[in-house]
Amino acid sequence: MQTNSASTGSTCRSAVAGWVMTGAAVLTLVGCGTAGRERSDSSAAEAKTDRRVAPTRTGYASVNGARFYYQIYGDLASAKTPLLVLHGSFMSSEAMAPLTTSFAGTRPVIALDARGHGRTGDVPGPFTYQQMATDAAGVLDALKVPVADVLGYSMGAVTALAMAVRHPEKVGKQVIVSGVSRREGWYPEVPEAMASITPEVFAGSPLEAEYKRLSPTPDAFPVLVGQIRKQEAENYDQSDEAIRAIKGKTMIIVGDADGVQLDHALKLFELRGGGDRKAAAQGFLPVAPRARLAILPATSHIGIMANGPLIAELAIPFLDDTKPPVPPGFLK
Repeated sequence: MQTNSASTGSTCRSAVAGWVMTGAAVLTLVGCGTAGRERSDSSAAEAKTDRRVAPTRTGYASVNGARFYYQIYGDLASAKTPLLVLHGSFMSSEAMAPLTTSFAGTRPVIALDARGHGRTGDVPGPFTYQQMATDAAGVLDALKVPVADVLGYSMGAVTALAMAVRHPEKVGKQVIVSGVSRREGWYPEVPEAMASITPEVFAGSPLEAEYKRLSPTPDAFPVLVGQIRKQEAENYDQSDEAIRAIKGKTMIIVGDADGVQLDHALKLFELRGGGDRKAAAQGFLPVAPRARLAILPATSHIGIMANGPLIAELAIPFLDDTKPPVPPGFLK
């Protein structure tokens, strides 16, 4: 293996390691020797957890003059409320397989490719979280789904919250994975880094290759980079009042080494009705709570996607409104 500086620089540019954040993928490589090892570890974890199942149906939904690609797992006519899965930036419905596979055996699952991403590709209209929320609601309408629970990761998590605020009639429960309600919820270094991303950062990377493989507009990757950078620079904050007013129950899942500040995750948890002091004082939860919070140990923003089965194990009781169990020997 060559170890000269030019080779090392090339390797660093092609290793897209770091955070796939709410509006961009940020390189956080501190020496490519460790980055390569982390990528190998991530691949090994993916091989263990990614037992994919095939969608039962795929297609395109027409929404306001644009076509959005979707995958459906299971039967939408099921008595179970469908789960809409929203991916992170530079990803696709296929990239969410660790999560869709983990939930598909328990309820119908819909995974879609957001505007600019995957098989949807570049479509007309503004590239904003508000528009993505409207897109997702439109896909549900096109599929004749009156209401869905929504799980969003990173960019998809911000979209899920915007969807719950702007289209409350379409959204039941929300599972917010590595997402924020306000831009300040990220560590300050994250938006600073995202402001400087360029298409060249991704040259030769798996993210760029996957985009070109799936997209009907394969040459538009530089356009997507610019759109995401602009999206993240704009104000997408939801007010505390708007978050507090969301009707459906909410579960927040973050890593303890995530790009999301833990103080923000805790505040979001409290705004959604978490922190029941009466339950804390009596020592048990008599009913299924309105809000749940999970902080996964030794887990980064990207690493959380290697925990699909664990996320499902935590979130399925939430989606099913299961009352937390009380251990034997404490109460009658």
